[in-house]
Amino acid sequence: MPESESVNEDEEDVAATTVGSGEAAADLEADFAALGKERDELRGLAQRVQADFENYRKRMLREQTDAIGRANEALVEQLLPVLDSAALAVTQLEDADEGVRKGIELVFAELVGVLEKAGLERLDETDVPFDPNVHEAVLQEGGPGGEPVVAEIVRPGYRLKGKVLRPAMVKVAHQTTD
Repeated sequence: MPESESVNEDEEDVAATTVGSGEAAADLEADFAALGKERDELRGLAQRVQADFENYRKRMLREQTDAIGRANEALVEQLLPVLDSAALAVTQLEDADEGVRKGIELVFAELVGVLEKAGLERLDETDVPFDPNVHEAVLQEGGPGGEPVVAEIVRPGYRLKGKVLRPAMVKVAHQTTD
């Protein structure tokens, strides 16, 4: 093979390699762009999964808190008759032995303290406007007309963390505005 033919073949190989390099560079750029796009998609997916998990965690915490609140409410509601009986027992201790009276008063005070810590409020105010959401009128005094006002508490009501568990049974009087 003559030397000029060899040079021509080398030039053709370089030209083919250059064209091949251009194609390879274009392929690399396309691969790089595809990888960048895939990375962005995976990052977006990871962010969505993380946000979904945070929402799930918050929802589960809220549901657990609600379940505990409902359980506490049910327990306190079941204790209301016990509280009524204990209050009645305290009022009947006038003739009892001093030690017995003090003991029952102490137990009653502890029961009330525990329930108040749990958020229980006693509804037993008189001379306040009658509110059917908080009061249950069982007796009425005076004629119709005027503003209904709580005159007497027949049985106290209770509210737990803002929710009325049991309305107060009350005697209502009608105040006339002069």
